Amino acid sequence: MCAKSSESTSSSAESVSSSGETLTIERMTEAHLPEVMRIEREVFMPGWSEEAFRSDLGNPAALYLILRLNGKIVAYAGMWMVIDEAHITNVAVKPEYRGRQFAKRLIHRLLSIARERGCVKAFLEVRISNTPAQKLYEKFGFRPVAVRAKYYDNTEDALIMWLEGLDTPEYGQRLQTIEQEFR
Repeated sequence: MCAKSSESTSSSAESVSSSGETLTIERMTEAHLPEVMRIEREVFMPGWSEEAFRSDLGNPAALYLILRLNGKIVAYAGMWMVIDEAHITNVAVKPEYRGRQFAKRLIHRLLSIARERGCVKAFLEVRISNTPAQKLYEKFGFRPVAVRAKYYDNTEDALIMWLEGLDTPEYGQRLQTIEQEFR
């Protein structure tokens, strides 16, 4: 069950890339919302409201992370964990920082935490037109299973992607392999 206490879950880590830049992933708080909202408006139109984020930050079933590059928030991601499922709700990277594996790092962290908390499966929705994101999710083992018609702003369909076996030793090995790609 995904309801294991968040107290035992490490949601903060720091690493240094080969170029000497400092990357930090930490739990999102209300203090981060002004910068998160700037990214949200830049990446998603219309996107989530600040109140939606604020509500989720108070939800014990939700977890949101930010990624800082040299102290500046450049990406964030979140998920809900209910019963035995993790639902990745959003992943966003400032456009000028894309292609640097920041989304990959955040998804890795979310799925690692979901495993620690006892989730056995995960799912997400992604725009039909967002092929780069779909390919990234496939690297984590997500597979397309259905389409939600006009899910985004009542105009664009969403591809529902599903991952099972999150709790297996094989999936743990997959996450370790992906983590090695960051080094």
